[in-house]
Amino acid sequence: MDFKIKGNLVDVFNRKIFPARVSVGDGKIESITRIDELLPHYILPGFIDSHVHIESSMLTPVGFSRLAVRYGTVAVVSDPHEIANVAGSEGVKFMIENSKKVPLKVFFGAPSCVPATVFEKSGAVLDSQKVGKLLKRDDIYFLAEVMNFPGVINGDPGVLDKINRAIQYRKPVDGHAPGLTGSDLKKYINAGISTDHECLSLAEAEEKISLGMKIQIREGSAAKGFDLLYELIDRYPDSVMLCSDDIHPGDLLKGHINQMLSRGIKLGVNIFNLIKAASINPVKHYNLPVGMLRTDDHADMVIVDNLDDFGIIETYINGEKVYGQGEVLFKGVNQAFHTKFRTTQVGPDDLKVKATGSRMRVIRAMDGELYTGSGIIAPRVTGGYVVSDPESDVLKITVVNKYENKKPVTAFVSGFGLKKGAIAGSIAHDSHNIIAVGVSDNDIAYAINGIIDLQGGLIAVAYPDTVRLKLEIAGLMTVQEGTAVAQLQQELDDFARQSGCSLAAPFMSLSFMALLVIPELKISDQGLFDGINFSFTSLFTD
Repeated sequence: MDFKIKGNLVDVFNRKIFPARVSVGDGKIESITRIDELLPHYILPGFIDSHVHIESSMLTPVGFSRLAVRYGTVAVVSDPHEIANVAGSEGVKFMIENSKKVPLKVFFGAPSCVPATVFEKSGAVLDSQKVGKLLKRDDIYFLAEVMNFPGVINGDPGVLDKINRAIQYRKPVDGHAPGLTGSDLKKYINAGISTDHECLSLAEAEEKISLGMKIQIREGSAAKGFDLLYELIDRYPDSVMLCSDDIHPGDLLKGHINQMLSRGIKLGVNIFNLIKAASINPVKHYNLPVGMLRTDDHADMVIVDNLDDFGIIETYINGEKVYGQGEVLFKGVNQAFHTKFRTTQVGPDDLKVKATGSRMRVIRAMDGELYTGSGIIAPRVTGGYVVSDPESDVLKITVVNKYENKKPVTAFVSGFGLKKGAIAGSIAHDSHNIIAVGVSDNDIAYAINGIIDLQGGLIAVAYPDTVRLKLEIAGLMTVQEGTAVAQLQQELDDFARQSGCSLAAPFMSLSFMALLVIPELKISDQGLFDGINFSFTSLFTD
């Protein structure tokens, strides 16, 4: 479709804003002509989420795209390792095929860590040969985040082989190295890893940039780093990108990358540097076929009403208007993709923890952080067994292997604040076993069994009251419309808060309690895990 559009064009390359007429033909920009008119709106290059796990939205690529384009997002760089941990290469192929049914440009990577560690049971294993087959594909653009940074540092042959295959195919390698500095960081980067989205401080980010890394500033549902790292955008405008990483549909309904631009403007960040981070830098780093608002580029652009709040008027992808007049202008067709749970239901007795010591370790969940603390406390003991102590905010946390019929692993966590009931889900990064936290063994068992009955989903329970969200695609996603999922998610979060939970994103935070590659103390289906020493540890210290 050929058309012309007028607006104040934001030229990031020449750092100018001027009234212009943009002519589009065959999906590309044919010309940009300066005009002499007063115009009320602005034309910008479309926004790109430089690192996201679409599965974390609980939506398929079809569903995700129908929310994202409302906020000027024209492309996402997506790591499908969530579904890969459940269903391997077939899961990755499902994501690729599903994304082809919508105009949003979705660029997938080959997951590098399936499973993320050898200390948990996943539904699949992607060895270097399988990763290599994925990297050969033209529709795989990079090697996804290498979370096993100890493996890189210590020269693990399997990890290094995956990295070398990506280098062989001239595809970038994403990183994941929270808190890594000094000589170990140099080893990690020298292996060929070029990005990181897990910086814990501004100083850490600057060290990584000084060694050649690109930093992705993350603002997701559980992990939020924009306020910590936004100064990087003006200091190192060529080395910063923006991303959400993991975002729930309720948050995606409020905004996407455009929200980070608005916050940056309010904090005094230069507008050209901001837009460069949101559009130009990802295109260049990942070699993406996405337009950057130049003649002969793909017509991937967004019309906004102002350069303060970046309210979206229209979004175009390859010259097709995909959002306008407050409406998403495409549908997209989902398809089914099922996986089976192989575990049987649990009973309250399966969750009992015998008191074998007077001091025990407790995971300390922190709001807005993937990083967890580790504490040592005196347990509350009843009848020889350790029980939850809601008055002290110490609750049982349990992981159940969904791929095999194994005994549940139970430990204790603080920070959730529940005073009654339990919450549970089949989203537990990265192997996606069943995870639950709660006040009583009866409620925890009831919640876990509810997830098994659904064959995937989220549950909040304070018996007999229950709220459920079924996630029928690999226990991670649903074909339901994003607005409906967001409403159910809100009901789940509200229910958890009414039960005492103090976390901003209860289920997102719960899902990361099993993410072993982020310190300090986590839990897997095999035991309590020390993320500092990268080894299992005991519940009791004496």
